[in-house]
Formats: sequence, structure tokens, C-alpha cells
Amino acid sequence: MQVIETLSEGLKRELKVIISAADMEARMNERLTEVKDKVRINGFRPGKVPANHLKKMYGKSVMAELVNEIVRDRPASILSERGEKSATQPQVAMTEDEAEAEKILSAEKDLEFTLTYEIIPAIELKPVDGIKVTREVVEVSEDEVNEQILKIAESARSYETKEGAAENGDRVTMDYLGKVDGVAFDGGKDEDAELVIGSNRFIPGFEDQLVGVKAGDEKVITVTFPADYPAANLAGKDATFDITVKDVAAAAPVEINDELAEKLGLESADKLKEIVRGQIEGQYGNVTRQKVKRQILDQLDEMYKFDAPQGLVDAEFENIWRQINTDLQQSGKTFEDEDTTEEKAREDYRKLAERRVRLGLVLSEIGEKAGIDVTEEEMQRALYAQLQQFPGQEREIINFFRNTPGASASLRAPIFEEKVMDKLIGEVSVTDKTVTKDELMAEDEDDAKAEAASEEAPAPKKKAAPKKKAAAAEGDAE
Repeated sequence: MQVIETLSEGLKRELKVIISAADMEARMNERLTEVKDKVRINGFRPGKVPANHLKKMYGKSVMAELVNEIVRDRPASILSERGEKSATQPQVAMTEDEAEAEKILSAEKDLEFTLTYEIIPAIELKPVDGIKVTREVVEVSEDEVNEQILKIAESARSYETKEGAAENGDRVTMDYLGKVDGVAFDGGKDEDAELVIGSNRFIPGFEDQLVGVKAGDEKVITVTFPADYPAANLAGKDATFDITVKDVAAAAPVEINDELAEKLGLESADKLKEIVRGQIEGQYGNVTRQKVKRQILDQLDEMYKFDAPQGLVDAEFENIWRQINTDLQQSGKTFEDEDTTEEKAREDYRKLAERRVRLGLVLSEIGEKAGIDVTEEEMQRALYAQLQQFPGQEREIINFFRNTPGASASLRAPIFEEKVMDKLIGEVSVTDKTVTKDELMAEDEDDAKAEAASEEAPAPKKKAAPKKKAAAAEGDAE
């Protein structure tokens, strides 16, 4: 077999592979010899079929199998022998001329094909002890734990019917019918709907107009749907709701004690506080880790400057661009609404794709050199997490990961990256800084840009989503 390099330009490579007709014929004869005892041909005893007759009957089909096996298997070994890694699956090109193909199958012409691919550039790892990061830490106070418990306790809060007018914090039970221009709209009707005044579950202005109502009252509430309301037929429209109040109930006081803990399925108030504190610390810890990760990636980006394989960049860009357009379509916006143009957006996201690919290759090299691997147990946990997100679709998800090429890599990649990041955090210079909750959660403009550059595909800038859903339009008032 001859391997001739016909292109070496930057990361691009092209190889011409030639296997002589004589070599192919020898392989074919060897394969025919292996199967001759299994072949059944009328007029011949098993194993006694003459070689020429066997070749005449099955030569071309065996040769076709050999060609397919060589084209499928040899590229990997050729690259391995050259000490190269292909960034994507090498492209294989063969003759499409039927006459030439016939000659190859008849062992009258050499088998020739070309391999076109991009290599993964050699990355010389640099010391990371010069990387300095600040790890922001929030000390969780007892008051914050208690505040969170009280929020959780809302689900266990009881209400008692009261006489008199509804106040902020009271629960109103009512029937309502929503109308736009005097016509009832789909999803704008409900009966025995319960709403706590001040919960901000309904569109702005609705709950405020419930203050002062009493059981038995009938009232017309006038509101305006937000301009960015998801239902396009209601967005920005004025609407009225005919309501009939059935009950007004005051909230019973909530105390953090063993009785509350038992209502929430725990044995004691101390255990409840312990769990809630752990949850809060975990939430802050995730934000802290993302900020640390961001700082490390930014500094790695400055340390490593090299050309990334364009095939990988193209694929990453297409993933980002698809998400961007999906977000724009769902929000009903254009690039102009985001203070940019399609051309400028393409340029920006192309740069983002290049950064991601480059950093991905660096992290991969760091992990490989450190012998970091993802265990089968970790993969199973990741798969289980996927199954939990889609109850009832377990079989489909398992089949997807089992039968879709590359699907398991989508489970492995984030686990591998986090393990590499654990290694880096243990090696770089980390300075802890105690901050407030607001300081930790604050995202200035630079942080937002960094997050977009290092984490998942960023969506276009959006206005803040409304904290409350409008009454109705989606089948209920919540």
C-alpha cells in the first residue's frame, strides 16, 4: 500500500492511497480460501469447488466487501501511523466511473482513493500556576435560611375564611371570564380559581384590583396584557375580567418548628434548616464555580493562540447560529431589534465558535495528558439525569443514546470538562473573597460577555421576562 501526501496546507491534509491490483487479488484469494468449505454449489462437494470457479462465482462480491472494509477501516490506521488526529471524520473519495470500478472489482486496476481531513494541531501545554482567580464566597445567614423556609412553607400554609374585605396576602377564591373587545378569549375562563393577593401570579394590575373585595362581590377588572406576552393574539391588548368572588381567606401564621418540618416530610426543624442551608450553599456554590471557571477559561484563551480546525468551527457555529435563530423566531424579533445586523452577528458568533473549539481542544489535551477519564458509572448517572427530565419517554431516550452516533459524547463531554476544571482549580492560584449575595449574583457587562463566551450558546439580548403570567390564555390563570 502506498500513501502519498498530496496536500499539506495549514491544518488541511490530503492523502492518495494506492493498493495494487495484485495485492487486492491476493487478499481476495485468501478470503475465498477461508470460505470455500462453507460454500454450497450444485455439482460440487463442500470444500471441493475449484478455485477458478469459486472466483468466477464470488470474486467480485468478495472484492466489493474488501474495498468497503479498507475504505472504512484503513483511514484510522493510516492517520495513526502518521501520528495525526483528524478533527472530524476524514472524507473519502473514490472513482465514480463504472468502468474503472468494474476493473477494480476484477483485480485489473489498482484500488485508489483519497483522504481529505484537518488535523488537530499539536498543543504544547503551558504551566497554569500563573493563573490567578478570585473565588467569591457567600456566608449563608440564619435569617436567609429562615426566609427560604418560609417561602417553602407557602405550600403548607393554611387559610381560614374571614369576614370583611380582602387584603394583601389574603387568598381569594373566584370565578372569572376574560374578554378582549367584549369577546371572550380561549383560556380566559376559570371557576373556583384561588389567588393569593401579592403573589404576582397574574398580569400586572389584576391582583391590586382584588384588594377590598368581599365574598359574593361581582366586579369587572380591567388590565393590559404585556407587550411581550407569549400569546400573540393577546400581547399588548386591553382586557376585562368579569369576576365573582366566592371566598376570602386569611393566611394562618407560619412558625418554623417541628410541626412545620413534619408537614414538609422531615423529622425536625433542625433537619429542615440543615437541608435548606445546604440547598442555598449549593446554589451559591454553582454561581461561584461558574465565575471561577469563566476566569480560568479567559486566561487560557489568552495563553493559547492557534488556528482551530475549520470543520469543528463550522459545526460549532452552525449549532450556535441555529439556537440564535430559534430564539429570535420564538421571541418574534429580528437582528435589528437586538441593535445589530445579521452580518455583524455572524461575525461575532463565528469568533465565539472559534474560541470554544480552541478552548475545547486545550481542555481535551490537559485532560488526556493527566489521564482523566469518564467512568461508566458517571455515564450512567448522566443518562439517569436525562431520563428524570423526560418522564414517560425513558425507552425513547435510551434508544436515542444507544443508536445515535455521537450521542453518548454529549453526555461524556460535560463530565470530562468538569473533571478537567477540578484539576485546574486545584493547581491555579485561588483567592477566596467573602461577598454578599447581591454581589455574587450581580452580573456586570463584562461578566455577561464572559459567560456568553465560555458557557452555552448565548441567546440574543432579551427584555426581562415578565415574572407573572397573565390570567388565562394558556388554559388557566397561572
